[in-house]
Amino acid sequence: MSNSTSKITFFIHSLDCGGVERNSLNLIQNFVTRGFKVDLLLRSAQGEYLSQLPPQVRIVELGTSFQGLLKLINYLKQEKPLNLFSAMYPINEMAILAKYLTKSSTRIIVSIHSILSSQEHIVEFRWPILNKIHAHWVRLSARWFYPWADDIVIVSQAAANDFVQVTGIPLSRIQVIYNPVITPELLEKSKQPLEHPWFKQGEPPVILAVGRLHQVKDFSNLIRAFAMVRQVQPARLMILGTGSEKKQLKALISELGIEQDAMLPGFVDNPYAYIIASSVLVLSSLAEALSMVLIEAMALGTPVVSTDCPSGPREILAEGKYGELVPVGDSQAMAEAIKWVLAGNTKSVDAAWLEQFSTATATQKYLDLFNFRDEGV
Repeated sequence: MSNSTSKITFFIHSLDCGGVERNSLNLIQNFVTRGFKVDLLLRSAQGEYLSQLPPQVRIVELGTSFQGLLKLINYLKQEKPLNLFSAMYPINEMAILAKYLTKSSTRIIVSIHSILSSQEHIVEFRWPILNKIHAHWVRLSARWFYPWADDIVIVSQAAANDFVQVTGIPLSRIQVIYNPVITPELLEKSKQPLEHPWFKQGEPPVILAVGRLHQVKDFSNLIRAFAMVRQVQPARLMILGTGSEKKQLKALISELGIEQDAMLPGFVDNPYAYIIASSVLVLSSLAEALSMVLIEAMALGTPVVSTDCPSGPREILAEGKYGELVPVGDSQAMAEAIKWVLAGNTKSVDAAWLEQFSTATATQKYLDLFNFRDEGV
């Protein structure tokens, strides 16, 4: 075992289906494999990824009310972890507040996985004015709390630049660490058989999207683009994921008359087998700090089309060298890019470029950040 006495504490909201949750799961799995002890603090011990958590991980459920802050304070007093790694608002703020209320020596490392200037797209209140108020509060909270963090991790350079502009915190205080997206599990699971009838030989090409059914993913734009593609050639659209917009998206599919060729099957345990079997993966988002599914598709050799949204896709695709970039919200441009790829116009990705998104690269950077020494398992 390497450093069996060293422990890292992760603090996130839950293990629901989402990029932050999947990134945390990848990191936790890799730290456990390398022999480190891991505590996972959750405001709510639920989610699709809960079953994939290694059994060695100790789960501590804090709750979502003021009681959760009290439990976090008690945890820091009793456990005294060397590091606590938290992700996203308001988890980061809770971690910083708990440290200073307890005068704990624990290093609080906060991570940002979104674009602060685009927060209006991330939540879905009934009244748009509440989205704006919430976004303003998130940015204000970042300016107040984050200077007190011991370290700040942001998942892309463009998102870090945006963070600096919004908060005024200098770039020298920030570490950019790409998510550990390319894992051995990804490559292994992609080889598993896929029984879905749409992927049988001789069937029309499948256009795939993966993510929360949420307004920030703008799947309605993709559905409209697909309807345009479907007018000129046989094809099918599959969107994997769960979320609040499922009813609206199904209604749009029905309105466009493409029910036979568009599917929302929900969450699947192994999206990688779907990714590698698809003809093109499409990211239609309004904002993305660093899209994990784009990287996964590139690693598996599936061509990609993405909106040129703030700010991760352009960085991931090397300014469009490794995939098609289209304007945000432009269904016609997206349809043309999809047709271009389906016609065989694909771009190969250098293995050296993908290495920066690997588990090994990210884990080493986190080991350095946590002041841990990895001696191997």
